[in-house]
Amino acid sequence: MQIDAFNGDADGLCALVQLRLADPKPSTLITGVKRDIQLLERVEAGEGDVVTVLDVSLKKNAKDVERLLANGAKIFYCDHHQAVDIVPSSRFESVINLAPDVCTSLLINGHLKGQFAAWAVVGAFGDNLDQSAMAVAKTLNLSEQDIQTLSRLGLLLNYNGYGETLDDLYFAPDSLFNELVKFESPMDFVNNANAIYQTLDKGYDEDFAKANEAKLLFDEPHAKVLLLPNAPWARRVSGVFGNALAKANPEKAHAVITEKSQGGYLVSVRAPLNNKQGADEVCSQFPTGGGRAAAAGINDLPKDSIQAFIDAFSCFYQ
Repeated sequence: MQIDAFNGDADGLCALVQLRLADPKPSTLITGVKRDIQLLERVEAGEGDVVTVLDVSLKKNAKDVERLLANGAKIFYCDHHQAVDIVPSSRFESVINLAPDVCTSLLINGHLKGQFAAWAVVGAFGDNLDQSAMAVAKTLNLSEQDIQTLSRLGLLLNYNGYGETLDDLYFAPDSLFNELVKFESPMDFVNNANAIYQTLDKGYDEDFAKANEAKLLFDEPHAKVLLLPNAPWARRVSGVFGNALAKANPEKAHAVITEKSQGGYLVSVRAPLNNKQGADEVCSQFPTGGGRAAAAGINDLPKDSIQAFIDAFSCFYQ
């Protein structure tokens, strides 16, 4: 049995699309909203099973990796988030790189020697790695219009992954993957899956317009913190809003805090684009926090910890 566990954002989706275009096979899909990263808790596999894991932290899944290996499963693990050492095994293959300018889609692109590089470009744009995306795009002889289309698609796929639950999303990531993988070229997807693309395109513009009215909690030359309300649109736009803020002011760190329906806050942190360091360090100071150096988050920040977060965030980047 083949099991594919992948992050529900643009990077996870585009990484798996590349793999399954290169090696088509039926598989059981394990995924969820972008912040649903301990995916291997939901996997049962053993002798004869192969588990592919994409774009979720090995640090968060290490115990389940060792459990599955002990049961006899084979695992291929590709990621760019926080990692830890695990017990060596001949049944464990990994492609892990924590550099701030790589993402899982780019790592898979290298693994596949560029077979479906345009999808890697989409994933990199979605992960807010514009320079890295452009570097690959330039090797494909794409027009400026095509590059803009791939950039917009990456943005929209990433936008679709954010939410507290799947009910917040326009499309469940597993269903979206099943549509994306029908197309060897992302341009063909854009041109032939108009209903999906237009839904995300319209939804993004509407949500982003609302996000521009976010409440300002903290603003200094080195860091800015904004608050979004408890609403599906706010949860959907929280991450891509943070990316847009980072692009608009690349010298500044940004945090977008979103009220959760059950209380507490969801936090998205973006390190300054000109110094992609520390987002994971800041978020890891709090339970449920983690991520990577350039972009990280906290899944459940208690209401009485909001000032402590702002202090830690501001102090780190001062």
